[in-house]
Amino acid sequence: MNTLRKLCLIVSAIATVVLLTGLGLGRAALWHPAAVIAVVALATGLGAVRALKGYQFTAWILAAVVAAMMYPSAFLQWGDFDLRNKWLILIVVQLVMFGMGTQMSLHDFAGVAKAPRGVLVGIICHFSVMPLVGWTLTKVFNFEPEIAAGIILIGSCSSGLASNVMTYIAKANLPLSVTVTAVTTMVAPIMTPLLMKLLAGTLVEVKFLNLMIEIVKIVLVPIAAALIHDHLKRVRSEQFKVWIIAQIVCGLSALLLFASHDTGWQTARSPAGRIVLELLAFALGAVAVGVTYHQFTRLFPRLDGFMPVVSMAGIVYFTTVTTAAGRDNLLKVGALLFLASALHNAAGYFFGYWLSRGAGLDRNSARSVAFEVGLQNGGMASGLAGAMGKLATVGLAAAIFSPWMNISGSILANYWGRRPELPEKQSEVDRPLDG
Repeated sequence: MNTLRKLCLIVSAIATVVLLTGLGLGRAALWHPAAVIAVVALATGLGAVRALKGYQFTAWILAAVVAAMMYPSAFLQWGDFDLRNKWLILIVVQLVMFGMGTQMSLHDFAGVAKAPRGVLVGIICHFSVMPLVGWTLTKVFNFEPEIAAGIILIGSCSSGLASNVMTYIAKANLPLSVTVTAVTTMVAPIMTPLLMKLLAGTLVEVKFLNLMIEIVKIVLVPIAAALIHDHLKRVRSEQFKVWIIAQIVCGLSALLLFASHDTGWQTARSPAGRIVLELLAFALGAVAVGVTYHQFTRLFPRLDGFMPVVSMAGIVYFTTVTTAAGRDNLLKVGALLFLASALHNAAGYFFGYWLSRGAGLDRNSARSVAFEVGLQNGGMASGLAGAMGKLATVGLAAAIFSPWMNISGSILANYWGRRPELPEKQSEVDRPLDG
């Protein structure tokens, strides 16, 4: 396998030479395929270089962007099937979030009681710094309304699990990072629609309730299924039998509700009735999926370890489709959008760290909060843009911001990891609560 990866690096180098030659000759038919081959081969081959292995996912994101820019029509429609189909996007987003959720645990929420001040600082910084900085950047760069709304949207989303990975590499306060990610994810159905209504309501139509329901479906439902799986790891065999019954009942009920989508849901007497039916169907489905997945992990114990790869593949899909759909807009504002992403991300790290220090957190905790603030959930932003039917405009920010966040986060994490902070004497704000 390592030999194949090294061969891919050679192919990437050759393709890069062809790419430069094609650019010099002005022959798109030469440099377009060469560009795609170069980045795909590079993404595959990076695993052979230990020092660069951590950037492999970022390289795949770059490959997705390049391929979509070169051949956009190939990633929009296959025959009669639209790759931007709303239900396909929803399922892939849920799969991404479920994969992330399998790396979470119910114990993650116990951190709220252990270090309440640190968690509160992290949440406040997260849902204030990034939305406000995003809104400011839209004014500075004067983006078109829907693209500007996309910047505010990604700034208003919850933390991504990438922040936990970066915190681990940086040797910072990992329990705090995991807890803040978990809590911001849980409160996102309220905070994200609220911030979008306040800051982007004049740019695009923001229906608070609709957006909240979409976040529940996109984020909370798959994570709830993953947490059910986590809970089942600790139940006794007689209790598990009850969950099997619940799996069957909930699964059949969910199938019946989804089957009646075009009749029962749409002919419900009130909008509230449709919402209740929709949420009930997804909630029942979460129970069935969580138990079913747990049974699969009993047969395939390594499945949990494979799920982050599934999540990464889903993110690559979003990036590819979003870039292809918004190619024309990217050609017009791509450079400015990248600059905005770099400034937005840097502001998250800066304010996250120094506001935490100002609130009395130790340096390791402040580093964790910096990652929690600076690294947003790009998959969630892409899913919401798709649900709004505005993947080519509102979704563009997520397509640009996500790769850069992974690159900058990796650089900062490795820098801090080589300069670990010695544990400081705990202050009152960091001490666990008694009793």
